[in-house]
Amino acid sequence: MEFSYKLKIPKERVAILIGKKGKVKKDIERATKTKVIIDSEEGEVTIQGDDALGLYTAREIVKAIGRGFNPEIAMLLLKGDYAFDLVDIGDYAKTKKDLVRLKGRVIGEGGKSRRHIEDLTNTNIVVYGKTIGIIGKAEDVVIARKAVVGLLEGSKHATVYRMIERKRREAKYLI
Repeated sequence: MEFSYKLKIPKERVAILIGKKGKVKKDIERATKTKVIIDSEEGEVTIQGDDALGLYTAREIVKAIGRGFNPEIAMLLLKGDYAFDLVDIGDYAKTKKDLVRLKGRVIGEGGKSRRHIEDLTNTNIVVYGKTIGIIGKAEDVVIARKAVVGLLEGSKHATVYRMIERKRREAKYLI
């Protein structure tokens, strides 16, 4: 039985999804046992396959590339313990000015804040358009999301970093 997903990605991300000589698209298809059909004009992607997990994984990889991740990082989602999460900045911004300010809070001066959260949580974070994408091990993604949401809700950077460090210490005790 064959299933299919349709999703849209920004047109400027289509070339990245396809890759040089179609390499990225072929890699996704091979790794997930799916067929990826891309409408470059519309940015519409159809993923077909009969393996539900492969289909889901392919969709997450395509979504991640569409939200600004480079293909190598998006392909980490092939690992069973990796996850992709998306935070919509629009949920926290009332105006366009808010959106810009909030993106700035998460990115930080010269990308410092984003890098610091990535380092503390062992995740990859991309701020693209109105979204913030996070890829990493599932438990790390949960902590990174809390940190990002904390910043979007107005928490001080230092408070957010302390929360991450506390969560990491707690996680070590659980192991």
